[in-house]
Amino acid sequence: FGSSFQYGYNVSVINSPAPYMQDFYNQTYFNRVGVPMDSGLQTLLWSLTVSMFPLGGLFGSLMVWPLVNNCGRKGTLLINNLFSIVAAVLMGTSELAKTFEVIILSRVIMGIYAGLASNVVPMFLGEMSPKNLRGAIGVVPQLFITVGILVAQILGLNSILGNAEGWPVLLGLTGIPSLIQLLILPFFPESPRYLLIQKGNEEQARKALQKLRGCDDVDDEIEEMYQEDRSEKEEGQFSVLSLCTFRGLRWQLISIIVMMMGQQLSGVNGVFYYADRIFESAGVPSNSIQYVTVSIGAINVVMTSLAVLIVESLGRRILLLTGFVLCCASCAVLTLALNLQHTISWMSYLSIACVIIYITGHAIGPSPIPSVMISELFLQSSRPAAFMVGGSVHWLSNFTVGLVFLYMEAGLGPYSFLIFGAICLATMIYIFIVVPETKNKTFMEINRIMAKRN
Repeated sequence: FGSSFQYGYNVSVINSPAPYMQDFYNQTYFNRVGVPMDSGLQTLLWSLTVSMFPLGGLFGSLMVWPLVNNCGRKGTLLINNLFSIVAAVLMGTSELAKTFEVIILSRVIMGIYAGLASNVVPMFLGEMSPKNLRGAIGVVPQLFITVGILVAQILGLNSILGNAEGWPVLLGLTGIPSLIQLLILPFFPESPRYLLIQKGNEEQARKALQKLRGCDDVDDEIEEMYQEDRSEKEEGQFSVLSLCTFRGLRWQLISIIVMMMGQQLSGVNGVFYYADRIFESAGVPSNSIQYVTVSIGAINVVMTSLAVLIVESLGRRILLLTGFVLCCASCAVLTLALNLQHTISWMSYLSIACVIIYITGHAIGPSPIPSVMISELFLQSSRPAAFMVGGSVHWLSNFTVGLVFLYMEAGLGPYSFLIFGAICLATMIYIFIVVPETKNKTFMEINRIMAKRN
């Protein structure tokens, strides 16, 4: 709630109040200069407001490796709250201070927060979880991201806070989950694997495990950690550079890069962006579209909840493959439906069905599973560097789609989705050929499977 929820909330929070925020930008500029802002400058400022969040996310990802190795997983999350609280105060008071530059700066700070949270939370949970629940617990951060998106959509309704008076409150609310996390997280144990393998403190690791498992007998898990520690002693701690040049982890590294690129370049942001227009063309009244958007957010939450329930029984690989198949098929049919919607009346309803199927597919596999796989494919010494690489690829791809999609859409129109469909297909083929099933295996067993590939 304190980290992943925040990330989701800030992905979606500026969509609903955008017109009122742009009016504020205009009014502030007019009060300062005495002339209205021209449309080119307004477009540039709004593009910066949107795109500074993923750019901040990239900066946050680059901070993962040094912070988690020096401050621990829990310590990093506690430090991270400061970014969110500072950004919330700045955004909440921006209207009073009559400055829009502060909002753009706050989006960068909030992005740094999200970049750290989106990498450290899955790492922390993956290292604390027993192997039979690691997949389900690993999907929970994604579930809270979707809940954050949904809450931002609900609070952003015109009748609640998505209006001229309410938008500063809507942006400022983001500090509350961080405040709660800052007060409660200190009472939780640090990652036992970090304490034993990186800090060499068996006593604290044993206490943390006993607290997490609710029993005194944790000898088996301690022994498994020692095995991992012994196998890694020869290799030492990995930096990002040594990870990228180490042949023994080559396929693990390529796999997370492919999965993270596939997750973002598969067009999920494009589908959300297009959704409003698809519903409009299907005859949904414009004042009801925001409620339809909320219902799509709710579908996203429900399907991610389903992924939490089925990931341990079906496995990671099946969910990834099924998700990418559904996304690929939806993109292909959506291209056809968007091209024919003016000639065949029922095609607009097919477009809506495609959007719902696409979001369902993405929510069960491509959205939640890649970060679970980073936890599982890498051992303790290389995991922080792997999360840093995976996170950087995630945010760079996110930033690229945000930057390029408007131009793609202007040049290609509905055919943009064919490119997304092709990316889904390529990612699916790669996963089918290379990525193993990791369900119910220890980190050492997964490492041995990948060692044969390498």
